Amino acid sequence: MSSTPATATTPDVTGPAAHRAVRYAKFTIGYNVVEGVIAISAGAVAGAVSLIGFGVDSGIEVAAAVVVLVRLLAEIKGGEPDEAKERRALKFIAITFFALAAYVTVEGIRDLVSGEKPDTSIVGVALTGLSIVIMPWLARAKRKAGLEMNSRLVVADAAETKLCAWLSVSTFAGLLAFAVFGWTWIDPVAGFVIAAFAIMEGKEAWEGELVCDDGCDDDKPTTATGSASCSDGCK
Repeated sequence: MSSTPATATTPDVTGPAAHRAVRYAKFTIGYNVVEGVIAISAGAVAGAVSLIGFGVDSGIEVAAAVVVLVRLLAEIKGGEPDEAKERRALKFIAITFFALAAYVTVEGIRDLVSGEKPDTSIVGVALTGLSIVIMPWLARAKRKAGLEMNSRLVVADAAETKLCAWLSVSTFAGLLAFAVFGWTWIDPVAGFVIAAFAIMEGKEAWEGELVCDDGCDDDKPTTATGSASCSDGCK
């Protein structure tokens, strides 16, 4: 199987790659649910803004993964995905990402000004360390499946998972640095990094990247506004 997408714009939802993509989406949902619950609980106990933000981000990623899974299952069953509903869902997800960015930014500034000191979270270090291993593997697996089945949807989802991997790295580094060196400012700074990731992910969700899929071609001429036009109305 070629590692590059076929020239056709319609995804192949009949082969094994499509079924692998469904399994990866389900795994993403299950893992992020567990990760989010543990991270928020551990962050609340330790008073760690970055860990709470990391957990909330996991919950938002669950919502995005559900949108992807519903779309995939609809395509596999031969139905037409409801793009209007998907776009409304992604708009809501985008707003949630922006709210997360605002929360961790405000809390981070407050902690920097007040000098509030969080507790060391061994659970947080272990959890984010595990995600550093799992998320890059999951992103590569999703991308491989997406390229094999010629699905922009799955490839875009893989890019989202890759962002989650970098988020795991930044949170892990912040938690570990505080545990080792006792730097009180590192937790708010890690929170600011989470805010930056949340804004990037929110922007992609707002623009509907995950549903601007089969009708879009990278090599199509751009419109007067400078964006590529798509047959399904995506921009």
